[in-house]
Amino acid sequence: MARMPALCGVALALLASLACGGGEEEEAALPRDRVDRAVVIRPRGLWVLCEGSQRVLEHPERIPQLIADAQNLDVTDLFVQVYRGGRAWFDSSHADAGPYRKLLAATGEDTLSELLAQAHAAGLRVHAWVNVLSLARNRDAPLIRDLGRDSVLTDRFGRSLLDYPNFDVPPPDRRYYRMGTPAIWLDPAAPGVAERLAVTFAELLTRYPELDGLHLDYIRYPDVLPFAPGSRFGVGLDFGYGVRTRARFKQDTGLDAPLGDSLANATRWDAWRRDQVTALVVAVRFATRTAHATVQLSAAVWAWADRAYLSQGQDWRRWLEAGLLEFAVPMAYTLDDRVLRYHAESFAGLPTGNRIWVGLGTWLFAQRPERALEQIRIVRAAGAAGDSLFSYDAIADAPDLRAALVAKTLEAAFVD
Repeated sequence: MARMPALCGVALALLASLACGGGEEEEAALPRDRVDRAVVIRPRGLWVLCEGSQRVLEHPERIPQLIADAQNLDVTDLFVQVYRGGRAWFDSSHADAGPYRKLLAATGEDTLSELLAQAHAAGLRVHAWVNVLSLARNRDAPLIRDLGRDSVLTDRFGRSLLDYPNFDVPPPDRRYYRMGTPAIWLDPAAPGVAERLAVTFAELLTRYPELDGLHLDYIRYPDVLPFAPGSRFGVGLDFGYGVRTRARFKQDTGLDAPLGDSLANATRWDAWRRDQVTALVVAVRFATRTAHATVQLSAAVWAWADRAYLSQGQDWRRWLEAGLLEFAVPMAYTLDDRVLRYHAESFAGLPTGNRIWVGLGTWLFAQRPERALEQIRIVRAAGAAGDSLFSYDAIADAPDLRAALVAKTLEAAFVD
């Protein structure tokens, strides 16, 4: 842990250089395409939950079926969830390694290592999928224990998420607002948070150098319904107003942060909070690349990019432009095919469009698999660089959906 202050300094220096347009980061390498049957396969990801119905890491006998299904689905990349709610499915000294110890006791083997070996033998890449700023409902996470209540987000009225009833907005505000994802969320600007997360993920890559990538999820502020495009309008509910965080803003800018009904310096405040999320990405990239020089960094991000920028502090287009991510996967989960097409065409038209894979909510069509195929057609017709299916568990639980998505069906449906 002694490296953490130095790591923070490096991350902030890199962020400052990026803001000036002169980052030292090399242009990110494009994801490698898997070559199979003498044709180049478009990248396709598959999210594999750690606590879903399949729990492959806890049941290593299910790994061969995962690999076979992935090959039949023309998957090139597995996003295997190994960190959720501050709990680790790998040997960790910084996170709660209870799940890892439990699976090790039950199976007698390091199942992530076994999955890596089998996936690589089949020509698949494996990315460790980590939920970064969401601790789910884990009040006992080591990070909170070590860094204190200040590590958890506080809303604009000074209420900690730790005090929210059932992890959702307290009354009377609950009449007007809802948490999109009720949970305990970490404050990316709180002292020690970015450093702790960066060291945790660097430890993961040090222990598993065979990993091809690190896949970031929940790398943003919480979403609240209805959403407000920033704090400057004085409406809605947003987060990041902890005492120590506001003190950091004052130290960095010389300005007072807004609080409650105050709109003081709101535009600068919004930009500063957004920069804290970007600084976290920088810190993670620096730490993980130090541990594993060739690892690919990617992120699952909000498909509504402007809303992500204004309301969740997630400027993922900047992350791609600055070379902080090798690729991004906007989660375009929708029942509305027209909205999906708008998203996919927009992504494909960006200068970084060749590094954007469209995330599809395949689970929505368990009873209507033809709709899942139609959405794949829409994304491909829009010129998207790749796609990703959410999730393996949903596909494995729906035989008709699995059958519709197998490679032979796709080959018949899509002729280049």
